[in-house]
Amino acid sequence: MSTATGNATPSHPTAFFPHFDRHAHGKGLKGASTHYCPGCGHGLLHKYLAESIAELGLQDRTVAISPVGCAVFLYYYFDVGNSQAAHGRAPAVALGHKMANPEAIVVSYQGDGDLASIGLAEILHAAQLGAPISVVFVNNAIYGMTGGQMAPTTLPGQTSTTTPTGRGPFHGAPLRVAEMIAGLDGPVYVERTALFDQKSRVRTKKAIKKILQLQAEGRGFGFVEVLSECPTHLKLTPVEAEHWVREHMVPAFPLGVLKDETRDAMTLPGPARFDAHELTSLIDAAPAGKESAPRAFPEHLHPTDVALKFAGAGGDGAQTAALLVAKTAIDEGYDATHIPSYGPESRGGTSYADVHVAKEEVLSPASPRPHVLVAFNAPSLAKFGPRVAPGGIVLYDMSVIRDVPELPDVRAIPVPMTDIALSLGRMLVKNMVAVGALREATNLVSDEALVARIERALADKCAMIPMNLEAYRWGAKAVREEITAFEQTA
Repeated sequence: MSTATGNATPSHPTAFFPHFDRHAHGKGLKGASTHYCPGCGHGLLHKYLAESIAELGLQDRTVAISPVGCAVFLYYYFDVGNSQAAHGRAPAVALGHKMANPEAIVVSYQGDGDLASIGLAEILHAAQLGAPISVVFVNNAIYGMTGGQMAPTTLPGQTSTTTPTGRGPFHGAPLRVAEMIAGLDGPVYVERTALFDQKSRVRTKKAIKKILQLQAEGRGFGFVEVLSECPTHLKLTPVEAEHWVREHMVPAFPLGVLKDETRDAMTLPGPARFDAHELTSLIDAAPAGKESAPRAFPEHLHPTDVALKFAGAGGDGAQTAALLVAKTAIDEGYDATHIPSYGPESRGGTSYADVHVAKEEVLSPASPRPHVLVAFNAPSLAKFGPRVAPGGIVLYDMSVIRDVPELPDVRAIPVPMTDIALSLGRMLVKNMVAVGALREATNLVSDEALVARIERALADKCAMIPMNLEAYRWGAKAVREEITAFEQTA
């Protein structure tokens, strides 16, 4: 069951790539073989899914969501759109694809650890929503990829690396996922099938094809659970593993259709498209008489999309500064995103926020290679400084950062952020020093827009506006006049 030919013929259409490039660049026998163990059910399931996609004429519309698990390399085999999801998050990613492009045929392909353990909340809420996506759930009663630990579907008495004496009463009973899904209002079709003989294989192929057809017709959420063999962790031959599934899994997980409803096609909302100024009103309304005019995009930083990263310890104000810049960019007529990351190192280590400012539309909100980095502490500079794109800009707090790593092809600008803030009487305003320095160094947004945004952000704390604006002005002056040591003057 571990191989699947990639050579399509007119009588056997398939959505596989002609050659699988994962090994040997697709040449020779390896170019037609998957990475699965001999006897694994994934090979057959891939074959049925690829044939069904092609037979229904859906290949150009299909997006397959790969899980974390044995099928993690699914994208090497299927010549369709592919997305890789974080562990358990495949249904959420699938819904994102479907809502962004309702005409897409989205398939979430998941194993029992991925779907029934860490991803249980995601699959239940996706199923209850009832949006037309298709889920193929592979149940082999074990964590296959990570070494054979007990899974939510491991049978009573079944041994695993984490239950060497067998799953006992203390571990609870295995989850019957198909029954859980069928009990929800959202799904339109739920079936459990198997692979241990030709009759069950034919039934599996029909079930997979049916949930794809239901999605193509817009009729709702389709779910197929497939009992699959894992000879490697069962320590059985492929034939023995088939007998084990029939004799042990089927009594615990009965085969058959659990839900089959007739519904009219549902209409999904199309992807939202907002004018930048309309989006501003959703964030917070601009004061009367201060509507911004479109501004020329800062193409000196990047022609279409500027990536920024703000990083520091908890209390540095990196997140506030990042959000302030993102909102100001929207005020200026750009598209902008702000993605915060609060890690366990937020106190003394580094937490960060990614900001994108795009001429038309941000396509990816992460900033793994930022054009601009604002670093409030040494760990942040050490971690993210070397990742700044060539020709980029790094602004760092020289008050607390003594050792600066080599940053070739990057303009590194020291700014005494903490010293300036302390001299103004409040260390918390060092993030406003950083924002002023950023504006002066990059000309990303206009001075007028940033000042207006600061005033708006502090509208309910009017007494704080003068100090924050003074910190902002001193940050700009520090860059403009290359101030390296700060002593406040009268």
